[in-house]
Amino acid sequence: MKDKEFLAGSLLFSVLFLVYWILGHPYFITERIVMFVAIVGFGGMLIFYTRKAQRGEDIFLRTIPGLKAVEEAVGRSTEMGKPVLFVPGIQDMDQVETVAGVIVLGHVSKMTARYETPLNVPVSRAIVMKAAREACRESYLIEGRPDMFHEDMVHYVTDEQFAYAAGVNGIMVREKPAACIYMGKFYAESLILAETGNSIGAIQIAGTASQAQIPFFVTACDYTLIGEEFFAASAYLSDKPELVGGVKGQDMIKLVIIGLILIGVVLRTGFDMGLISINIMEILAAK
Repeated sequence: MKDKEFLAGSLLFSVLFLVYWILGHPYFITERIVMFVAIVGFGGMLIFYTRKAQRGEDIFLRTIPGLKAVEEAVGRSTEMGKPVLFVPGIQDMDQVETVAGVIVLGHVSKMTARYETPLNVPVSRAIVMKAAREACRESYLIEGRPDMFHEDMVHYVTDEQFAYAAGVNGIMVREKPAACIYMGKFYAESLILAETGNSIGAIQIAGTASQAQIPFFVTACDYTLIGEEFFAASAYLSDKPELVGGVKGQDMIKLVIIGLILIGVVLRTGFDMGLISINIMEILAAK
């Protein structure tokens, strides 16, 4: 859709909604007007930055050291002639963290194909194994090295949590990978894996949204993607306009929300102290 068509569609929607509101807005729950305005405003902000990125305009995103280090880690493995170990967590594909981890695996496997570096991906779920194999297969095909791909680079270990951790630890000790990348959903096995990787001298990069496991990864790994940094990794690595624009739009929405919270706190404090007569709570709860 071209910019003129998008602008015309937005204008038409605005006019129709204005007419609907003037006619008495039947079936509209008026006490939800604040939520409606927020959804429309935030949705418009996402669309604005996504279209801005699609037009090729520059969009600044802060640098995430952990993502910058991924290529460095693969390059280190290449120079040392050692494999890259990628662990996509221990949960199934119904977990968004596992999906994000498989997406990152796709980008990592592009680098290993480009540099002709061995890749080892032990998994704990059969469906994750299938998804990870397809991601790696596609990456090797895109890089023009389908001959280097073999299905055994993504292999099933076990569904059991600590048996899986023991199996991956054994792989680390035997093969001594130069880079260990942990991206996915982790539980108590996180520190076991990270400590073993640290003991063999591997460069380690971790990413998870599991709050209880982040401290262990921060302690034992060289780089850690914390929370939303992990989910934004696919946008940073792929550099696709729709993804980059979406991340920028979400960052701006957070800034707007933080600003509104601060304004609300100031107005409420001023009202309680008798400095102003505006009660922000009555405005938000207005029907």
